[in-house]
Amino acid sequence: MKKVITYGTFDLLHFGHVNLLNKAKALGDYLIVGVTSDFYDQSRGKLNVKQTVMERIENIKKLQIADEIIIEEFEGQKLDDIIKYNIDIFAIGSDWLGKFDYLKSYCNVVYIERTRGISSSQIRESDYGILKLGIIGYGRIANRFIRESKFVSGINIEGAFGINLDKVSFFANKHELNFFESNIDNFLDKVDAVYIASPHNTHYEYIKKSLLKGKHVLCEKPLVLNYSELMDVIKISKKNSLVLMEAVKTAYSPGFLKLLSIAKSGIIGQIKHVSASFSKLIEGDFRELRKSENGGSFTELGTYPLLIISKLFGTNYKSIRFTSYFDESKNVDLFTNLTIVYEHGIGIANTGLGVKTDGQLIISGTKGFIYVPSPWWKTEYFELKFEDSNFDKKYFYKFEGDGLRYEISEFLNLIQTKKINHQKVSIKELKFFAKVMQIFLDEKMTKKIK
Repeated sequence: MKKVITYGTFDLLHFGHVNLLNKAKALGDYLIVGVTSDFYDQSRGKLNVKQTVMERIENIKKLQIADEIIIEEFEGQKLDDIIKYNIDIFAIGSDWLGKFDYLKSYCNVVYIERTRGISSSQIRESDYGILKLGIIGYGRIANRFIRESKFVSGINIEGAFGINLDKVSFFANKHELNFFESNIDNFLDKVDAVYIASPHNTHYEYIKKSLLKGKHVLCEKPLVLNYSELMDVIKISKKNSLVLMEAVKTAYSPGFLKLLSIAKSGIIGQIKHVSASFSKLIEGDFRELRKSENGGSFTELGTYPLLIISKLFGTNYKSIRFTSYFDESKNVDLFTNLTIVYEHGIGIANTGLGVKTDGQLIISGTKGFIYVPSPWWKTEYFELKFEDSNFDKKYFYKFEGDGLRYEISEFLNLIQTKKINHQKVSIKELKFFAKVMQIFLDEKMTKKIK
């Protein structure tokens, strides 16, 4: 007897799951299905799982495809199960291609082509549907977004749009998407919501077109490049009751949210100084370094330090000053220092693309300070430090994967709960980001800071 085993969360059981199970069953004589436990889903960063493990098991039982159902409870269990049950074939969806090749020493590994274009009409009767999301763009962040979306239950990446037909078709086929389009209207007609991962200077156009078509929007930072553009798209989103969200992943991660609550608690006294740095070294002809696409360190990275500064000091500042180092040939800033003066404190932001600095965050108060080591924007660990070191404390939190799953989860939650404005990145803060970005770009154009 040839034994086959497969695994999954199987939340909101749909046609794609059924198709995979049928194909796995056809590979042998006896199918074992491993269903992830609630605890294991949480430990591996799987977000928004709507059903308990027992509900998910019951749904698979009703299909009468599996000969045996087991619960997957920990990392590494797959190998134990293959040995324990004398498995001949390990089967898994092709979106995990190569991930489980290490099991080939113990059994045959088969990657089953995933079902493309899962529609809400194919979803099992439920209080929840599957959000059909399309991606505008096909670059590095878009590739990471698709990988991270697998960890959020209730969403399916349907297709992609791009002006370069060869590149967008390659991207869609690589990720086994249902479709690709170079016509924006045709693309928008096929999805419920969009994730925009195109160059900065295209964001406004794509946001506006998507909102006017009735689509919810998650857009990479910076959302837009000036204040008037922001006010325009906010007006459209409000009028049509659509979610408009900036994809600044830090704002939605567990460690950062805990950091904010502790900083605001008063434990370090009145906050007087916030210093946040973010840099990475980039060389070559990349979008981040092209003047024609509004490249440069501050447009690329500035939203992150602006996030923490606005969270702790607010958005009503007294003065603002930029000092930048420019690449003369590319005419983009490779390093920028921003100083924002408030009535009761000072915010410092450092961003670099061609200049490296320690990516730390320091929040200074009248009783102590908080130190977050690099990379602070992936907040996993921070320390409370006091004059008397006996009172020092250390905090640890998980930051899963690239962190994009946190923003995807929040985006889905806002759509399901019909919330237009939210506190993790409020409209007031979006306005602050846009104002500061516009000041930087206007100043850069009028006088080159060396």
